[in-house]
Amino acid sequence: MATNVVELRTPQGRESLERLLDSVTITCPEDIHDAALNLARIAQERGMQIAVCDDISSKEPMVDADGTVLNADIFRWLDDGARWWEDHRLALHSPLPRACRYESEPFWANAQGFNTRWRNHYLAEIDLNDFEKRSLCKAAIVVPVHLPFGQISASSFISMDREKEDLSAEFAEYGALFAMVTRCFVAGYVQANRTKRRIPSDCVLSKREVECLRWAAIGKTDKEISMILNRSHATIRYHIHRAGEKLDSVNRAQTIFKAGQLGYLGASD
Repeated sequence: MATNVVELRTPQGRESLERLLDSVTITCPEDIHDAALNLARIAQERGMQIAVCDDISSKEPMVDADGTVLNADIFRWLDDGARWWEDHRLALHSPLPRACRYESEPFWANAQGFNTRWRNHYLAEIDLNDFEKRSLCKAAIVVPVHLPFGQISASSFISMDREKEDLSAEFAEYGALFAMVTRCFVAGYVQANRTKRRIPSDCVLSKREVECLRWAAIGKTDKEISMILNRSHATIRYHIHRAGEKLDSVNRAQTIFKAGQLGYLGASD
């Protein structure tokens, strides 16, 4: 279980980092409450308030073993208009979770743009009009966490000084730490709460099955794939059907979807 280290004030260093990570580690639902308290304290001691979302595609709020909503009762987003998780359109309209679909490393953002360790052309094209209204803050350090099966988590660190628009110094000093503790917390939370299995365990596709699915994923028909790979139409259909059986899929579209979630199809160009 996560160590109950709510009052955590230790010097920088290897031992301190190990203790910080241990304090936010979750191995079962009963760990969630104390780990969340520790994550909130880590942010507060550095002048920040954290908001955590484990799945930007889900409408369900993050809760502990007793059903306590973490972002309200532990991370203390209580003011009018601050209960962002209740606005189910936010993940679609806010530029912060949208950016997490295109970036896997921490960044900070404000109305002037996204600030990353390297240039990301996808982020440069995201609309930042009405940034404060759509992001509910003037600036934020954001930690994307890309999890198995295509799940994306987006967590934000907002300055206690709500008028602050430049977080470059905070990002330089705390960005790496915030990324490590957030990823540890979110990965543990997701694993502790995962109950459904939509993809068979230890699924192994053959080289030919993957090859056929990659072409199918970009819209090629079986006939077109057969011409590209110089195989019969029946052979292509067999490989895609066999892959579907391994993935426990009900149709071609679901076979492609599940293969993509397992990383067999790679990133699209």
